[in-house]
Amino acid sequence: MTIEIHTRPDSTVSATLVDRWRKIPVAVVVDLDKSVRQIDPLIQTLLPAAGHPTVIGQALTARCAAPDFGAVVQVLDALQQGDVLVIAADGHPDHAMIGDVLSGHLRSKGVVSVVCDGAVRDTAILSAWTDFPVYSRSKTPRGPTGKEQGVINGTVSLGGVLVAPGDWILGDADGLAVLSVEELERWIDPAEARLVQEEQWIKQLADGTSAASVFGI
Repeated sequence: MTIEIHTRPDSTVSATLVDRWRKIPVAVVVDLDKSVRQIDPLIQTLLPAAGHPTVIGQALTARCAAPDFGAVVQVLDALQQGDVLVIAADGHPDHAMIGDVLSGHLRSKGVVSVVCDGAVRDTAILSAWTDFPVYSRSKTPRGPTGKEQGVINGTVSLGGVLVAPGDWILGDADGLAVLSVEELERWIDPAEARLVQEEQWIKQLADGTSAASVFGI
């Protein structure tokens, strides 16, 4: 079998918009509307919660026929600074789809994160890279057993939601969400407004207003 390769979409998002999203917790955006795609929270970061950086970057997908990781190998050259590598491996727990060698290469290229619906390995090293969050469903020391199959930059199912070429990944210590370019533009103002509202709640509670009154109960 061969690896199917699709070209990356030509979608532009302004640096200003990306910077605005860096200030938005995932908890805020997924609470805005049921249509916001939240990735299964069992796909978790390897980093400790305290000081966890915000992940915001365009997804480049690798659909793996685990234990074959051919799509991961082939996608490496296509990944660019600011991207997030999304590995869709159907939650396969027995063979790692990526470890420290390939992740370290991506980190050196300026890729901002790896999200794997499957297993990773070399987690002691990966969890020490506080500037490069790696999310995975599981971990295992056993590596892949082939590199001949898969799809690069196609639409994939990841943690219960679809991730399409051109979509963006937002992540933090709590979890991950997927946003299209249109959703990045549509939800940023409501997300920022929600942060302002939360600051008001905190002030009201500190001033002695009852919680029932603050939350309209």
